[in-house]
Amino acid sequence: MSRIALLSDTHGHLDPDIFKYFDSCDQIWHAGDIGTIAVCDELKKIKPLIAVYGNIDGQDIRKIYPQNQRFFCEGVDVLITHIGGYPDRYSYEAKQLIQAKPPKLFICGHSHILKVMFDKKFNLLHINPGAAGVYGFHKVKTLVRFTIEAENIKDLEVIELKLR
Repeated sequence: MSRIALLSDTHGHLDPDIFKYFDSCDQIWHAGDIGTIAVCDELKKIKPLIAVYGNIDGQDIRKIYPQNQRFFCEGVDVLITHIGGYPDRYSYEAKQLIQAKPPKLFICGHSHILKVMFDKKFNLLHINPGAAGVYGFHKVKTLVRFTIEAENIKDLEVIELKLR
C-alpha cells in the first residue's frame, strides 16, 4: 500500500501549511511547473519525490526531471505529464501516449483547475490536482492525496489549503 500526495503548479512557492499533509504519505508526486530546484530539494527532504517538468521550468529542473513519467506504483500503471488536457480534450502528446498504451492513472497539471474524472473511453482515472502555488488565476491552493493498494486507487482526498 502506498499513500501519495499529489501537487502541481507550485511555481516556486511551498505554502508552510502544506507540509502537514505529507506526514501520512509515502511519496510526493509533482505534475510540473515546479518553479525552482529549491522546491524539489525541500520536498525530497520530506518524502521520495517523483516529478515532471512543466512549461515554466528551467534547464536546472529539466536536467533532473523528465517531461513524462511512466511507472508502476503497486499494481497501477501511472503516467504523469504537465500539459495533458482532459478526457475527450487531451493534448496531442498526451493523447498519443494514452492511445499507445492506456495507463490506469493519468495525471497532469498546467490548467490550475482541480479535476478528478474517469475516462470511460480509455478506462483510466484522470487527476489534475489544481495549483498549490500563488501564481495563476486559481483562487484556492489545492492538492490531492490518495492511496494505491494492489491495483486499486482509493481514499482520494481533495485538500484546499487557503486563498492564494
